[in-house]
Amino acid sequence: MIQILLVEDQEIVRRGLKTLLEIQPDLQVVAEAENGQTAIQQIENLYARDSQPDIVLMDIRMPVMDGVEATKRICHQYPDTKILVLTTFDDTKYISEAIRFGAKGYLLKDTPAQELAAAIISVHKGYTHFGPGILEKMLVTVPVTQPAVHKQPPPELALLTTREREVLQLIANGQSNREIAQELFLSEGTVRNHITNILTRLNLRDRTQAAIFANSFLPYLENRELAIV
Repeated sequence: MIQILLVEDQEIVRRGLKTLLEIQPDLQVVAEAENGQTAIQQIENLYARDSQPDIVLMDIRMPVMDGVEATKRICHQYPDTKILVLTTFDDTKYISEAIRFGAKGYLLKDTPAQELAAAIISVHKGYTHFGPGILEKMLVTVPVTQPAVHKQPPPELALLTTREREVLQLIANGQSNREIAQELFLSEGTVRNHITNILTRLNLRDRTQAAIFANSFLPYLENRELAIV
């Protein structure tokens, strides 16, 4: 049973989400919170009872303590608890910050119940999850605030092979493993292996960080003279 802490400041939304979650097999809402500060307190209480949550569904815009700050603190203090952000399509800046602090993905608040459950299960298994259309919008905003031209790439970037660069560029475009495999005429297993190598070489935690990294240094990725064979 996947244990969930539900964090949402609007009671009516929180109640609706709880209903959707609890009709799904293998999901259980073990606690609720109306802001980030209460969420941290709830996690402390659950850990004290040896009933720590597996997943935190975290709203972003909340009073007292928002979801970004709560994500930062929870990921630092309770790294075994994974955070999945609940958002609207206009929260791009907040999403980027939450991901940087360790959130494993994000969902739109109006996600259908079956997709919501599937995303929770996926994150619980160790994958990241991107709500439809948000990754592309989030990545488009990165060069505006952090122009890649002003950044010097880390030396590890030159260690990527040409194929790994191609895979990393497609991750930056928001493409799934299946889409990358189809475009590069590879198997999905080979794509996964390339992604594992990319994360290891660049010392990145997950696919989300890889996408943000790739977007930040896209001109250097496109420079094939830096690649090794």
